[in-house]
Amino acid sequence: MSDPSSRFTQGMAVRRKVLGEIHVDAAIAGTTPFTADFQNLITEGAWGSVWARPAISLRERSMITIALLAALGHDDEVAMHVRATGNTGASMEDVREALLHVAIYAGVPAANHAFRIAAQTYKDMQTAGSGQEDEHA
Repeated sequence: MSDPSSRFTQGMAVRRKVLGEIHVDAAIAGTTPFTADFQNLITEGAWGSVWARPAISLRERSMITIALLAALGHDDEVAMHVRATGNTGASMEDVREALLHVAIYAGVPAANHAFRIAAQTYKDMQTAGSGQEDEHA
């Protein structure tokens, strides 16, 4: 993209802040001519139009996103956004509360599965923090 829109530029800044430089750099490096329009769409739309809005905090957006992804069964995205809580300020307790809402409003099986994913992700994050390799980074 030779002349990025302001929404793209803002979206990329928020995307990097939430997901981290390593994750975003890998996504960009993996962009192909086939996926370029999709990368632009999510950067402008999700990150530049929604996540960048000032009405609620990144912490709150993180909790909402995890609950929605868990309810819809998007397992890889749940793990990615649990990892991102280190950047958004959402605590483990915040994630637990969001997943309890999933249990009531989207079903116990969806929440049960998401709790397992979140627990494993936190375990992996703790291992990575202790200097050991995190296979999900």
